[in-house]
Amino acid sequence: MPAAERRPALIEAGLRVIAREGIAGASTRAIVAEAGMSLASFHYAFESRDAFLDELISTVVARETEAVLPLPDVDGDLRQVIEAAFLRYLDHLRADPEHEQAMLELTQYALRAPERHPVAVAQYRRYADLAERALGSAAERAGVTWRAPVSEVAGVLVAFTDGITLTWLVHRDDATALATARAAADALARMADPE
Repeated sequence: MPAAERRPALIEAGLRVIAREGIAGASTRAIVAEAGMSLASFHYAFESRDAFLDELISTVVARETEAVLPLPDVDGDLRQVIEAAFLRYLDHLRADPEHEQAMLELTQYALRAPERHPVAVAQYRRYADLAERALGSAAERAGVTWRAPVSEVAGVLVAFTDGITLTWLVHRDDATALATARAAADALARMADPE
């Protein structure tokens, strides 16, 4: 199997193992066993475990991007555009909760040791980049400008999304997630002014 095919298979296996066993249980041996490959396959596909984790994060963030962007085609004001994007994210979360759980696990793993902290920083930089793109698109569509730098508004959006994600993973309560998403859309919309 070429590396181009091994890499995605190993990423999917890694996501399953991390969601099920936590990052501590996601040894390279566990990942290749899940993928039905040899240990050499891992080292052929990835130069290191850090390179593997970096690609795993990129893969999940790319899926989140596909779930949210381009923004839904909604006629309405900024709040309605943001709410529609949150609803698409909630659909993504419900369809693939294990991957989002794995990402939370990866964040906690990275925060437990100073040498791994850059993994969490890179993960949240990707989240912030996605949030900035979505907010820029939403502002353009709604004809508004952000009162604060879009990077600050993106930080608020990421914080709301983290809260919604974690709460939904704990309770699996769609109604509460929807109510929270609507409240978040209201709060974010108040951070903008008409052009």
